Amino acid sequence: MTDQSRALCVHLLTATGAVFAMLALLAAAQGEWSIMFLWLVVAFAVDGVDGPLARKYNVKTHAPRFDGVLLDLIIDYLTYVFIPAFALFQSGLLPGWMGWFAIIIITFASALYFADNRMKTSDNSFHGFPGCWNMLILVLFAIEPNFWVSLTLVAVLAVAMFLPLKFIHPVRTERWRAVSLPVALAWTFFAGWAAWVDFHPESWAHWGLVATSVYLIAVGIVQQVFPVKNQ
Repeated sequence: MTDQSRALCVHLLTATGAVFAMLALLAAAQGEWSIMFLWLVVAFAVDGVDGPLARKYNVKTHAPRFDGVLLDLIIDYLTYVFIPAFALFQSGLLPGWMGWFAIIIITFASALYFADNRMKTSDNSFHGFPGCWNMLILVLFAIEPNFWVSLTLVAVLAVAMFLPLKFIHPVRTERWRAVSLPVALAWTFFAGWAAWVDFHPESWAHWGLVATSVYLIAVGIVQQVFPVKNQ
């Protein structure tokens, strides 16, 4: 296989995320939330591997016809933002005006964030909460907290998208990657498990989701508080 063929295959892999997004949306339209999240977890896994493959096979040089970054952003907006926001609203987890407030703030703020040229920091982390609403909303489906708690989390994270806070990329942020990457893989496992058992309230997957989510949200801020000494 030539370098060009390998690079093109990476683009094709990334594009499968759009198919998984459609399958997730069809499930959501029928209220099949567990199936919807299973497809989103598959899309999340693809998103985790296509970036390293794109860098390994140098897609910008060998398959320049397709913009991998733009393709990734389009699919991420569907799978990280649009479909999870629809699920949050349609499920009734946030009733009445709360649901309207949540979908408006999530979609509006995320559209701005995804177009922000300062999205990435010098260490390949994210500048502000990176719009991973799929992760938050899956956890909300799993633990079903009081709707005021859910609304507060949505509002706080929407504001955090534009604050000078660092959120790691589990693959690309080198500092503590030996811990962060396994935690991200564990989150993916727990997410799939929780969706597979239809968010059964006694599933241990819920505790794993909460623990790994807290780490992934907080670790970048901890790195800011305790910076590398030679920086």
